[in-house]
Amino acid sequence: MAALRWLTPRKRSATARSVLAGEAAAEAALAAPAQEKHDRAGVPAFPVAGDPHAAAFFDLDNTVMQGAAIFHFGRGLYKRKFFRSRDLARFAWQQAYFRIAGSEDPEHMQEVRESALTIIKGHRVEELMSIGEEIYDEYMADKIWPGTRALAQAHLDAGQRVWLVTAAPVETATIIARRLGLTGALGTVAEHVDGVYTGRLVGEPLHGPSKAEAVKALAGAEGLELSRCAAYSDSSNDIPMLSLVGHPYAINPDTRLRKHAREKGWRLRDYRTGRKAAKIGIPAAAGVGAVAGGAAAAMALQRRRR
Repeated sequence: MAALRWLTPRKRSATARSVLAGEAAAEAALAAPAQEKHDRAGVPAFPVAGDPHAAAFFDLDNTVMQGAAIFHFGRGLYKRKFFRSRDLARFAWQQAYFRIAGSEDPEHMQEVRESALTIIKGHRVEELMSIGEEIYDEYMADKIWPGTRALAQAHLDAGQRVWLVTAAPVETATIIARRLGLTGALGTVAEHVDGVYTGRLVGEPLHGPSKAEAVKALAGAEGLELSRCAAYSDSSNDIPMLSLVGHPYAINPDTRLRKHAREKGWRLRDYRTGRKAAKIGIPAAAGVGAVAGGAAAAMALQRRRR
């Protein structure tokens, strides 16, 4: 497989590799074990309009979780002696950069993912899944933004399916989605043969246009209508995904996404300072804080469909 190429803000159109990555992520999400999707059959149609064609898509890093999942995962792997102190120092620096800058640096993220592929090469999928469960408890559970979690729960309470869409490995994303009670996850798919990682990706990391391709593929397979769906992200890299749906939200946005959201009239919420959400365009979206997020968001969802 050719060397990985990361997407920069100047190269935003979908490529053949983006489409491949998106379709692979959708296929992996739909192929999740039945026990990981057991709640789906009991989820009623949307209570206001009886709409089974609506869903919500949440970016993970800095939207649902503080920091980047792959860095937290790296800390857990280091604890289990998967790599050296020098590698952990690099992970720590890149995590610090991500937290301070509030956005993804393409070169940093490419380096981390290439390192991660090297680290997991030769390991079994089931081994990494088991370790991932432990790492979630150790490093991720207390990093979930309460406000965003409340928004996701509002969609679930409304009878809608909720998916994570992230550049993190699909195995890690699936664990997080299950722990949060979400429907499932779309993530970067690492190639494995007979249950053993090869050290290569299927397509490319699920990032930028690849996320949009994954959402489109999943929507087609699940019978969703994107105009009725919602999407949430902190990053301008996810503008392609946010632009697909009828209800885009900017959560803890970087500077470029904040500007774009204001220009487009998208709703915006920022949980980093404890402020209540800023209203942009639609009155029903105002005033949702981290504590009252679930109830207010549920009311907003109902009002929009009357």
